[in-house]
Amino acid sequence: MKIFKLQREVVRDDQLLVEIHRSEEKSSRSFVIRRFFPMSVLDALLAVGRKEDESLAYRFSCRVGMCGTCLVRVNGKSVLACQEMITPEMRHIAVSPAAGFEVIRDLIVDTTPFWKQWAKAIPYFVPKKDAKEPAIISHTSAERLAIDPHVNCIQCGACYSSCGVSSANSDFLGPAALNRVFVLNSDSRDAAHAEREAIISGDDGYLRCHSMYGCSIACPKDLDPVSSIRKLRSGHLLSGGPDE
Repeated sequence: MKIFKLQREVVRDDQLLVEIHRSEEKSSRSFVIRRFFPMSVLDALLAVGRKEDESLAYRFSCRVGMCGTCLVRVNGKSVLACQEMITPEMRHIAVSPAAGFEVIRDLIVDTTPFWKQWAKAIPYFVPKKDAKEPAIISHTSAERLAIDPHVNCIQCGACYSSCGVSSANSDFLGPAALNRVFVLNSDSRDAAHAEREAIISGDDGYLRCHSMYGCSIACPKDLDPVSSIRKLRSGHLLSGGPDE
């Protein structure tokens, strides 16, 4: 049986060394657990929390990549712990809190800045006053095809955590909020286009984006917030012109 030496720990080929950021200096930071396949990073955290150190603090809920609560960094990359898989060649992972947020405890962060910026963007559908009920958009229409690639955001904060501008300037609306504006302002049935445009065209809106693509790379739903922001900036919405 092969044996690997990592961080002063002896790890067999059926084991995994998990290093975890801890808030308290006296808390254990390094754990060796049994590997199995398929195994996610969340499975590893559960193994540590249930069998090694019950004081470990982390968030999770749905376990199917829909709630977004298990956002962490694994080896420096923002991921959903329930979706990031342990591969056979892995012997060691380093798990740390999502970047750009204040740490509450261990892997739990305060996501208030993300939700504050999300709320500023009027992220909900506003029906027109004269509409008894919203019309149905055909799934084959140009409007639907423009919206679909950007609509499946789960508000996990991976894009916000991976954005250098968001971490440096808490007033920046952020990739998720701007992507949401693109979706809603591309919907011809929505009545708040002008209000959102006034918000996102200010100093803390799309002009702050540097198109570094960290948000698009990190998105667990394969959305491209940078594309949404570029279209907002150039006015390429469904009601304003063709896609770029």
